[in-house]
Amino acid sequence: MDIAVWLRGLGLERYELAFRDNEIGRETLPKLTAEDLKDLGVVLGRHRRKLLAAIAALQGNAAPAMETTSALQAAERRQLTVMFCDLVGSTELASRLDPEDLREVVAAYQRAVADVVAGFDGFVAKYMGDGVLAYFGYPRAHEEDAEHAVRAGLGVVDAVRSLDIEPVKLQARVGIATGLVVVGDLIGVGSAREQSVVGETPNLAARLQALAEPNAVVIAADTHRLVRNLFEYRDLGAFEVKGLSAPMPAWQVLHPSSVASRFEALRGSTLTRLVGRDEEIDQLIHRWERAKAGNGQVVLVSGEPGLGKSRIAAALGERLHVEPHFRQRYFCSPYRQDSALYPFIDQIGRAAGIEPTDPPASKLEKLEALLTRGSPSDEDVAFLPDLVSLPGSERHPLPALSPQRKKERTLEALMRRLEGLARRQPVVMIFEDAHWIDPTSRELLDLTVERVRSLSVLLIVTFRPEFQPPPWSGGPHVATLVLNRLDRRERAALAAQIAGKTLPDEVIAQIVERTDGVPLFVEELTKSVLESELLREEEGRYVLDGPLPSLAIPTTLHASLTARLDRLASVRHIAQIGAAFGRWFRYTSMRAVSGLSEDELQASRPARRFRAGLSKRCAARCGLYLQARAGPGSSLQQPVAHYAATIARADRRSAGGAFPGIDGQPARALCAPLRRSWVR
Repeated sequence: MDIAVWLRGLGLERYELAFRDNEIGRETLPKLTAEDLKDLGVVLGRHRRKLLAAIAALQGNAAPAMETTSALQAAERRQLTVMFCDLVGSTELASRLDPEDLREVVAAYQRAVADVVAGFDGFVAKYMGDGVLAYFGYPRAHEEDAEHAVRAGLGVVDAVRSLDIEPVKLQARVGIATGLVVVGDLIGVGSAREQSVVGETPNLAARLQALAEPNAVVIAADTHRLVRNLFEYRDLGAFEVKGLSAPMPAWQVLHPSSVASRFEALRGSTLTRLVGRDEEIDQLIHRWERAKAGNGQVVLVSGEPGLGKSRIAAALGERLHVEPHFRQRYFCSPYRQDSALYPFIDQIGRAAGIEPTDPPASKLEKLEALLTRGSPSDEDVAFLPDLVSLPGSERHPLPALSPQRKKERTLEALMRRLEGLARRQPVVMIFEDAHWIDPTSRELLDLTVERVRSLSVLLIVTFRPEFQPPPWSGGPHVATLVLNRLDRRERAALAAQIAGKTLPDEVIAQIVERTDGVPLFVEELTKSVLESELLREEEGRYVLDGPLPSLAIPTTLHASLTARLDRLASVRHIAQIGAAFGRWFRYTSMRAVSGLSEDELQASRPARRFRAGLSKRCAARCGLYLQARAGPGSSLQQPVAHYAATIARADRRSAGGAFPGIDGQPARALCAPLRRSWVR
């Protein structure tokens, strides 16, 4: 096992030298503790937590680490967000500075960029003097890769600008683009060895970087489509790119937006009518009636991404808008898991109307005005300004307490604020994305669940299945809603509603078949069809403008699907080859084409399902949500089918160029679908 490659796969290549100097090898690695990592210089927070998780996985079975290594060695087709960063004025610096001084400046700049990129799960692919090329979505995909890249770009600009290097003041500019590429081919030798990327995306990112002003981040259209209202922008118009026939639009990212809800930022404020969730809404209304009577209720809403957890919470708000009540919304963030009480701090700031540009005195005045509505004690008014990092006033001095006692008193102050609101009128408290909750907020949430029993409060907590069920989830005042996928009739109804006009039966059939009951997938695939040139309006309905091809995966879903597939380390090889066959195939055919032994196939849990044929449910678990029964090599299958073909070709070479025949079919016939996928 190559420790350097393993660290690069985690985006933590900055610690490569420390690991090498301390002779950390394959045998030593699983024995490292948090204290050891501290001694190695691994910073507290995201980096140390990521390393401990990877080491724990290595102790259980080496799959995650080995997956990272192998992922870096095999070329594959995937959607990638590429960030190109450049140091402004490097030529002038070279003429002014001694080479040794210039070396220190460039090294400090590169370290600053690498630290920020690693903090957002990016991968530094190449240093090119004063340029840095980084990938988001490789070697491990995340649903928020485009957002990670944009936040990293803003962070790079700030980090480089903040470098204290005399006598120069450094500036950077960043270009970001998203698109399909082939990534992972190892080229070069020795220290020049790197993972190459092939496609127009890196070239576009480089052109955008050249277009950017100093201390600016510029993004392409596909990236803009993915991050939507998570940021504020300046429209730069369209510009010509050599080699492309049409001008390319571009936007400068100014700063993160003030929209608190990720759901609203990514989906917009205009929502489609809720489909297939009548029973769930009825249950929430029933719990609300009990809460209004003083019997506080807690409802846990669990579901995979895209099933509509936030949409249900929004629908409840629509139903209750005419009833007198307080609505308190708390949002956990994947970027604030190390920030104590972030959801509560954020909610207080929004409720008080505090703007980032407000001076401290104005912020304190707004906060005190908010708090006085609930008639709090002087002590509570002292603790809450400190919580939001504001200096206390002379009227409400903060008592001198130990850190632990101060935390306890702060939690009590927040609880008394909720109790004060509930005495005035019923409260709907919505706590979203609890799978990203920080430990202190989890402690306060546990306390809240216990206290609301006797309050007029309905607490709704949304989370993904990976969130560990809390010990109080079985309480008498606690209910759990597990969201299921939509059935075929509901999928068709949702697609028709989004279209606004009648869609051709063939189009509805493909959408229903391929989206596997996930509302988000139905919505995005339907919008993709409407934005294409496949349909035209005729007499108040849509009609096909020609033969209906296999519908391509929308850009907005690529990252989500690839991330799900990447999480299946033990069965990814099988799932990707299965995608080239189609939704259904024989276990015996998979055994032959995969090149895996019977024991290896049986060792993975989903592999046992393959023996009876790949069911729709199993296909979903393998990340093949949009694989349909259309012929192998269809455009919908390409993101995984091309990679599967690459694997199959490599396996055939390692097996001497051929597989044995199966069920009377020669190996050539079995591998033909894979070859067709590759050629296509």
